[in-house]
Amino acid sequence: MNSDKRYKDLKELFNSLFPYKVQKISVNAGFTCPNRDGSKGVGGCTYCNNQTFSPDYCHTGESVKEQIEKGILFFSRKYPQMKYLAYFQAYTNTYGDVESIIAKYEEALSCQDVVGLIIGTRPDCMPDVLLDYLTELSKRTFVMVEYGVESTIDRTLEFINRGHDFQCSADMIRKTAERGIITGAHMILGLPGETIEEIKSHAARLSELPITTLKLHQLQLIKNTKMARQFRENPEIFNLFSADEYIDMAIDFIELLNPEIVIERFVSQSPKELLIAPDWGLKNHEFTAKINKRLIERDTWQGKFYCP
Repeated sequence: MNSDKRYKDLKELFNSLFPYKVQKISVNAGFTCPNRDGSKGVGGCTYCNNQTFSPDYCHTGESVKEQIEKGILFFSRKYPQMKYLAYFQAYTNTYGDVESIIAKYEEALSCQDVVGLIIGTRPDCMPDVLLDYLTELSKRTFVMVEYGVESTIDRTLEFINRGHDFQCSADMIRKTAERGIITGAHMILGLPGETIEEIKSHAARLSELPITTLKLHQLQLIKNTKMARQFRENPEIFNLFSADEYIDMAIDFIELLNPEIVIERFVSQSPKELLIAPDWGLKNHEFTAKINKRLIERDTWQGKFYCP
C-alpha cells in the first residue's frame, strides 16, 4: 500500500503496470442499454442520466478516433509525454453487434499513444464471444472491464430498476477475472432504503470477489431521472448525507474492505446544472484530501477490520 495513504489507490496500480503516466479519455461510442431499449426494461436505472458522464470533448456525433484525438489534445498541452487509456464509459459498452463493438475497440487502440482500454458495462451484457476476444486482447495490451454492481442487496436492485440481481454480478466478476482480465466494480453508497449497516455490509460481500478495482460513488439526485421524481414524492426513504457524514460512512466501509482492492474513487462529481442534491461544493481532489485527513484523525485504514 502507498506509504502516504491509508488505502490502496489507482495511482499505485498504474505505477505498477506502466513505466509512464497514463490518463483515461472518456469515449461515448453511441451504445445503448438493454434497460432502455426494452430487451431488459424501459426507462433505464432510476438514477441514470448519462449526460453526467460526458466531458466537453466527448460527443456521439464524432467517431471514436475523433473523440480520443480531442481528448489527447486537451491533456497533452500540460503532459506531452502522457499515454492514454480509452475509457468506454457511457451506457453499456459490450451491448450490441459484437463485430461492431470490436471494431470500435480496435479503432481506439489504433490511435497514437493509446495503450489500453477500460470498458464500462453491465454484468448481464458480456457474451462469451466478446469475453473470448477480450481475453486474447488482454495478452497484448491493458484491458480492464468495470461492471456496474451498484448494490449487493436484491431489493435495492429491484427498486432502482437495475434489471439483474447481485448473483449475476458476482458470477460475471468471477468469470471475467478467471480469464486474467483486470476486473473492476462500481458501487453507489446510500441508495434509497438501505441502512448504514446494510451499506457497510456491501464491503464484506465485495471482498469475497476477485475485484482489482472498486469505484465508490455517493448517491446523487440528477435532473430528468425517475429517482428525482421519487425523491419529490417520498423524500423520507432517502438519506442524502452531508459531506462529513458520507466521509465517516465511507471510512466505515473501507475498514471492512479487502486491503488488496484498489479504491479508484470515493465520490462522483456531476455537472452542477444537472445536480439536484447533495451539493457539497467540493471537487473530487478536495474530497479525497478530506478522506485522508479523517483517516489520520481516526487512526484507521483500509482493511483494518477486514475478515477473510
